[in-house]
Amino acid sequence: MTATTQAHPRADLAHARLSGARIIRSEWVKLVTLRSTWWCLGILAALTAGIPVLVAFALGEPWDAMSSSGAYGLYTWMNAVTVPIGFSVLAAAVLGCLVITGEYGTGMIRSTMTAVPGRLSALLAKTLVIGLTVFVVGAIAIAVAATLSGLILSGNGYELDIADPQLWWLLLAAAGYPALIAAFSVGVGTMLRNSAGSIATVLGLLLVVPTIIQLAGVLLQADWVFDVGNFLPSSLGTVMYTPTMDGDFMMMQGTIALEQWQATLAMLAWVVAALVGGALVVKRRDV
Repeated sequence: MTATTQAHPRADLAHARLSGARIIRSEWVKLVTLRSTWWCLGILAALTAGIPVLVAFALGEPWDAMSSSGAYGLYTWMNAVTVPIGFSVLAAAVLGCLVITGEYGTGMIRSTMTAVPGRLSALLAKTLVIGLTVFVVGAIAIAVAATLSGLILSGNGYELDIADPQLWWLLLAAAGYPALIAAFSVGVGTMLRNSAGSIATVLGLLLVVPTIIQLAGVLLQADWVFDVGNFLPSSLGTVMYTPTMDGDFMMMQGTIALEQWQATLAMLAWVVAALVGGALVVKRRDV
């Protein structure tokens, strides 16, 4: 009696081929399944959309006829819309740190790097996903804030021109700055691999270091100290989304005055530097 063995056909694994789109999709799935993602995005959206409405109600009517001009109306409107960015960016920073350090904390990073042996593709995909997510959520919240606060201000007598190019640049920058900070935080989190340490580092850079620079500049009476402070992420972000009247530079301490496009490029340099540091750590250290 002989036993025959039937060979099983080899499974077709063509559908499992690694691709950039699949890596991005996997990072998206991991992002949306974390509770911390929804908490951080919810806080970011609530602050971004809610505070400008409260500011618009508090402003009331313009004081005189000159204050109701188009330039002043746009300036007032955009100041109201961008007021919460300094707060909502903190939620973006925390989220950017958690999306990468959480994987190191749970050990999931081993599965990620096994699935993506090149490693850098996973890091870039994660950065792209978190950056675009924060940008889209921020843009929607800013659109809601601009619409509601604009209706309130126009009803109070402010002249608002929605066709002004500066309006659209500021709205884009106000959504882009938190997204850049989130991407920067991914790089920092990749280098430090610890949630508490990464969050403390990024928030310290955003909140504590500028205060130290200001105190040092005042005590030393040195313009170069203020010039250094003008290139910190928080200062660059402020230049990016803060409106000015008649195209003037925003008032800054020190000898360096940056235009909005220059501040944007400098902020991009911070993001690239953090991601390069993270890439070096990912390639050289085991997970």
